[in-house]
Amino acid sequence: MAGRTQDPQREKKAATRGSARADSAKTTTGRTKAPARRTTGAKASPDKASTAQKSTAQKSTGVDAATRVDYYREMALIREFEQRAGEMYQRAKIGGYCHLNLGEEPTVVGLMTALRPQDYLFTNYRDHGYAIARGMGANRVMAELFGRSDGVSKGLGGSMHMYDADKRMLGGYGIVGGQIPPATGAALAITLQQKPGPDSDAVMCQMGDGTTNIGAFHEALNIASIWKLPIVYVIINNGLGMATTVEMASGEPELYKRGCSYRIPGRRVDGSDPEVVRQAAEEMLNDARVNRQPGILEIMSYRLRGHSVVDPARYRTKEEVAELKEHDPLPPYRAQLIADGVLDEKTAEQIDGDAAKEVADAIAFADASPEPAASTLFDFTYATDVPNASRLMPGDPVLPVGWEREPVGAGKEA
Repeated sequence: MAGRTQDPQREKKAATRGSARADSAKTTTGRTKAPARRTTGAKASPDKASTAQKSTAQKSTGVDAATRVDYYREMALIREFEQRAGEMYQRAKIGGYCHLNLGEEPTVVGLMTALRPQDYLFTNYRDHGYAIARGMGANRVMAELFGRSDGVSKGLGGSMHMYDADKRMLGGYGIVGGQIPPATGAALAITLQQKPGPDSDAVMCQMGDGTTNIGAFHEALNIASIWKLPIVYVIINNGLGMATTVEMASGEPELYKRGCSYRIPGRRVDGSDPEVVRQAAEEMLNDARVNRQPGILEIMSYRLRGHSVVDPARYRTKEEVAELKEHDPLPPYRAQLIADGVLDEKTAEQIDGDAAKEVADAIAFADASPEPAASTLFDFTYATDVPNASRLMPGDPVLPVGWEREPVGAGKEA
């Protein structure tokens, strides 16, 4: 503002105090303190306090031994799948963009086990693990990556566009934030068709940290708040929007607080434990079902590789890369299950071996699957027939042959 004479630092402190008061009144924090982060988004070692908090949260989840083993089995499958997907990309079996969930497996499994079969899921382009955990099968997901007709989107979507209406996973969106408006619309549809209650459907809309800076995110939060929509916006905060840190891109880097101005509660949890993630997600989804209360769940979950398979992540130092590998969430979870007596080394190795075989079989299935016929290119452009929709193939003339020789006004009645 012109003529401003106040001290900017004093104003900033006042604003910070106001934000803290608003957050205290309108949000609930997660059970686990997020690990301290370097400015490049690498995951630092948790301090003793956060470790103690995490331990308490783990004990409070009440997950039985068999379920914990199932969590590890699913995480091992997603890890093997993503590693082999990266390999297949290097072998040119997969084209286009390809974003992996490596390092985010506990977050994926925790979120997907919190959803009920009738709930709706919308994700961003980092969607392979979600498709597998939602029950689409490694075979069909790998076939989609290969662009084959047996894929979940008939080979027409590829890596970023996993879709299965029966599983109620409605994308897979390649455009940053493209999933937010339709997810919010799905939540609106639920309010028009169902009454609030424990058996009502709900929507989960997953996104990355960088997505919280686009206009559609804030417009959706405002609509969800005033219309009381049953939706949980899940922010996967891996510290980096491609190569830009959250701190450098967001005025409020604690992203779960972004809903304060819309009176939407938020919380932040540690994404390295599927049990913690599931409990937090279930609680927020239940609030959405019963009270029509939208929510924001921020999950601190660090990808082990670059933004995509072609990103060498040179913005990370060698020390940060080594630190990320040291805090890979799968080995500690595996070790904890063994230490707790719910899993032994032999069984753990068997699970890992089963995952390797299932993914190898998926690659063979994808290789054997036929490519989509060119004649099907336009079959799924629209859900219903659209008059005069173009079905031109590459090289086809835009206008019929001989159009330039037709006299002006030919065919018209005098």
